[in-house]
Amino acid sequence: MLQYMIDKILNYKTYTDRMKLDALLEIDCNNYANLGSNSTKAEKLEVKKQSRQIYRAIKTIDPVWGERFLRTMDK
Repeated sequence: MLQYMIDKILNYKTYTDRMKLDALLEIDCNNYANLGSNSTKAEKLEVKKQSRQIYRAIKTIDPVWGERFLRTMDK
């Protein structure tokens, strides 16, 4: 489902690159906002995997920002 949403956003013809980045980061933000203190370790790992997918998609739009997101994620 996430990959479908990412592909859909990346293929929008009327969106500027900035709008695509904003939409992808909004998905990432919502994922982390939905995590709670009672979330399991598996749920937290799943959100982290999804973030990595989103950041790789961002890297196709803007290599500099995508690389920065991926690098800071690994720290």
